[in-house]
Amino acid sequence: MKKLVILSGAGMSQESGLKTFRDMGGLWESYDVTEVATPEAWERDPQLVLRFYNQRRKQLYEVEPNAGHLSIAELEKWFDVHIVTQNVDNLHERAGSSKVLHLHGELMKARSTVDSFLVYELEHWALDMGDTCEKGSQLRPHIVWFGEGVTEMPKALKIVEQADILLVIGTSLAVYPAAGLVNYVKSGTPIFVIDPNRPEVFQQNVTYIEEKAGKGMELVKEKLEKLK
Repeated sequence: MKKLVILSGAGMSQESGLKTFRDMGGLWESYDVTEVATPEAWERDPQLVLRFYNQRRKQLYEVEPNAGHLSIAELEKWFDVHIVTQNVDNLHERAGSSKVLHLHGELMKARSTVDSFLVYELEHWALDMGDTCEKGSQLRPHIVWFGEGVTEMPKALKIVEQADILLVIGTSLAVYPAAGLVNYVKSGTPIFVIDPNRPEVFQQNVTYIEEKAGKGMELVKEKLEKLK
């Protein structure tokens, strides 16, 4: 079974109704990144940071996986599918995908502020001051903030290096280090890029599908079936 690696970004979840940081009319209008998504913000005003992520978590409860997510999950019938996502939502998992690596953390998890290996699944959208880990320390969102290391990158690199086919969907390829992953595919690997804004990929054998996630996945499935 061929290994199909999917790199997904914010455009993947947009069709489900999730706002993205960089949307016009999105969350940037209400919050400055330095207020809510840096270690310094957490030190300065943890209550504000928790409130911001509670809002995002609450919104996640109100949306469903879209046609693009469902189409990706269906591909497991024909391929060994590995998803490397920049998204912190759980929509890939809810659609039925079984191998998902989150580069930038997971919204539905919290972690200890004294031991980063203590990570907990959240059963509700609210994470509040006073919610502590087993060592008695305050829990924080399990999110990679600006200025923090992307600890899952080594795993992601190994996955991409082993790809027989690479599918890039809903990402501008502007955020590093994630954007650099496309440079690690083996020479000659077929690459499909789904995005209405056509991010440039400096590789050979690239097919561009200038559509949103749902429509783009419909079109790419036909092409992928020929490569099974």
